[in-house]
Amino acid sequence: MTSLGFAGQRVALVTGASRGLGAGIARRLGADGYFVAVNYRSGAEQAADVVESIRQAGGAAEAFSADVTDEESVVSLVEHITEAAAPISVLVANATGPQPSVPIDRLGWDDHVAQLAFFVKSPTLLVRSIAPHMREQRFGRIIQIGSDMFERALPEMSAYVAAKGAQLGLTRSWARELGPDGITVNLVAPGWIPVERHADASAEDIAAYLAEVPMGRMGTIADIADTVAFLASDRTGFITGQRITVNGGHTID
Repeated sequence: MTSLGFAGQRVALVTGASRGLGAGIARRLGADGYFVAVNYRSGAEQAADVVESIRQAGGAAEAFSADVTDEESVVSLVEHITEAAAPISVLVANATGPQPSVPIDRLGWDDHVAQLAFFVKSPTLLVRSIAPHMREQRFGRIIQIGSDMFERALPEMSAYVAAKGAQLGLTRSWARELGPDGITVNLVAPGWIPVERHADASAEDIAAYLAEVPMGRMGTIADIADTVAFLASDRTGFITGQRITVNGGHTID
């Protein structure tokens, strides 16, 4: 390995990792031998549980509080992780916020800004702070968590869909810009993966969704975590600028 971190480990930052997909990704990277920086904004107890589960499994992790849509907070986050462990080698930009349904006759610029903050502003702040360290090491893995919603283009979700499209555009452009420095940039696009935010989903909604999924099952957190782990590994040094859709064939790119 190059870019060795805490106790000879590479350092992986997973944003929004106190629950849901982020928690699953953090646990998988911990199992793969990374020192995992578990980022959270408000779920301190949940983040502590994720850290403890990684440690109990023999891994290394620490929780770091930060609002990754705020510039000063991001700069401080990267500094604290570097001081506690080592420069970040793997960034998983997973943090998200509410995703309300907004019809066009009520859609305002603020609705767009709310989504762009997580899927354009936050990745920009994170990559700007982390890329210099990756360039010094001539190694880096930047993995964005996108969505197949860009293809599904559901009505009343245009602010979210537009922001996810912009996130994909960032991924492709950054891949070209950072590739000469040994840094790959890719995007994992999950389908509907049931997590805590979907606790109130009805059986009818799930059945209707499954009827359109060729693989005949709902995706799992492990499906996404496995894909992220693959892209974070040494095996993917020649894969960049790509979107990998993980939805059982619900959409076909």
